[in-house]
Amino acid sequence: MSKNILFIIDELELKYFEFNDLVTNFWFIKEFLKRNYNVDVAIKGDLYIEKATAMVLSRKSYIKNEDIFYEKEQIKHAVNDYDVVFFRPDPPVDINYINACYVFDFVDKKKTLLLNDPTEVRNFNEKFHINYFPEFVPENIVTNNSELIMNFVDEKEEAILKPLNRCFGSGVYYMKKGDKNLLTIINNMTEDGKTLVMVQKYIPEAKFGDKRVLIIGNEVLDECIQKIPQENNFKFAVHSDRYFMDAKLSENEKQMAESIAKILSERGLYLVGLDVINEKVIETNVTSPCYFIREINQHYGIHFEEKIMSKIEKLIENHFATERMYALNK
Repeated sequence: MSKNILFIIDELELKYFEFNDLVTNFWFIKEFLKRNYNVDVAIKGDLYIEKATAMVLSRKSYIKNEDIFYEKEQIKHAVNDYDVVFFRPDPPVDINYINACYVFDFVDKKKTLLLNDPTEVRNFNEKFHINYFPEFVPENIVTNNSELIMNFVDEKEEAILKPLNRCFGSGVYYMKKGDKNLLTIINNMTEDGKTLVMVQKYIPEAKFGDKRVLIIGNEVLDECIQKIPQENNFKFAVHSDRYFMDAKLSENEKQMAESIAKILSERGLYLVGLDVINEKVIETNVTSPCYFIREINQHYGIHFEEKIMSKIEKLIENHFATERMYALNK
């Protein structure tokens, strides 16, 4: 079994590196350490190229008294020294994020499993590319043209405008036909027609929140959670116990998610969180999807981190078994 793991985490997570049960990466790292893996951590800025080889300055992590820590010394490694790399920095997907993804173009992917593959993360926009699955998503338009957006809002009467490269609801606006602020919002978010945005038809059931549907490889997990908009807001924006409730997948949602999972896993996007309202996918989270482990543990009375880790271990084992079989048959 492959035992050398690297996590590329967010800068804030490295700065405040102690176990916090709101942070999916910390759950993953702690669970790997408990299972006797060697786990190193780094951030985007620690990746570099030397002699046409993908390199990283990483720090060794360890567990002590049920908490996680890392050693301060950075050690130089080839990325291919690791069996598995979890690439999970948060958006925005800006030029620094994209440059970090470029480093992985120099990784031998037969030797190292990338979760998720940064090349595909770079090529798959979490909002834009829901249009790969038009039968499963709300009507939408992706454009920087204010007239097209105004016409869309007029036709649909209610719509949601989203920037393409942010997360956690940042820059997301509700728009209603006749609102005198519409053009100001559009011009601001498109930077006066220079920047593409997505505008989706508003789904009235959004007032009840959206489900986070969780995918590992080709498998859709039965456990999910409903994220509720806070008071006087149209979207989930505060990570607090007050804004979560139990949820169950409908059979249609399960089949929809399985169809999407198959397509994404073939691209190297194995760890995915779908945001779903009324059996429609409004966003496909592939950069650093939160698995809401604490909330699912509370609502389901389980140790969800153990289930997830067992499935990730199986995914890793199957990958390397396939690679070994391929090598033997060459």
